[in-house]
Amino acid sequence: MTDTPASTAPHSPALVRILRFAFAVLGFVALAWIPLRNLDTPSFSVANYFSYFTILSNVLALVVLLVGAVSDPQSERWQLFRGATTLYMVITGIIYAVLLADVDVQLTDKWINDTLHRYIPLVILLDWLICPPRMRISDGRSVTWLWFPLAYGIYTLVRGPFADFYPYPFIDPRPNGYLQMAIGLVVLLLAFVLMALAVNAAGRLAGRWRYGDGKEVETHFGGVEREVEE
Repeated sequence: MTDTPASTAPHSPALVRILRFAFAVLGFVALAWIPLRNLDTPSFSVANYFSYFTILSNVLALVVLLVGAVSDPQSERWQLFRGATTLYMVITGIIYAVLLADVDVQLTDKWINDTLHRYIPLVILLDWLICPPRMRISDGRSVTWLWFPLAYGIYTLVRGPFADFYPYPFIDPRPNGYLQMAIGLVVLLLAFVLMALAVNAAGRLAGRWRYGDGKEVETHFGGVEREVEE
């Protein structure tokens, strides 16, 4: 079969790129609104604001949407970054819905809360499914996407005692101690592994549907890409 290098693969449809840009603008406004409004408020901390996983994952989503709108790269590295960001936004949406819907996460404006916890996660997931990667991403590589949540957890636990600030109750050892918190975090980590595998599998299935039954582009570490039949 004819080789299909990711770098020369067709770009996403124009409508998709326009929508990416529109949602990137919405995400930027939602992220910037609270800091800009509260810069003169003594109790507001920019460091604490950017210590929320929701905020950090939405910053990455903003990058994915904006770059996808402007240049729409098709390289393996970019698709891996897209997949990782999709996972982080899925984590943001699910954890908020399951654990944080009734918890104060410092986003008192409903439209901002909904945008960052519901709309942008859904948009990123749909973008992953509508324009899936053209190369195969192994399950093992998708699990490595969890380095960022792990690094975030370490950062939060190290910073917490010094800043007297823990952004989420499930990563706060003060109420019930470190043991109970650790058990909860292990359960969350296992859930995150399943989410990573699910996001990758969804992209793979979407790729088969989008680019042809039984065909997908397989990418090896040496950078060789080829279409394969399954």
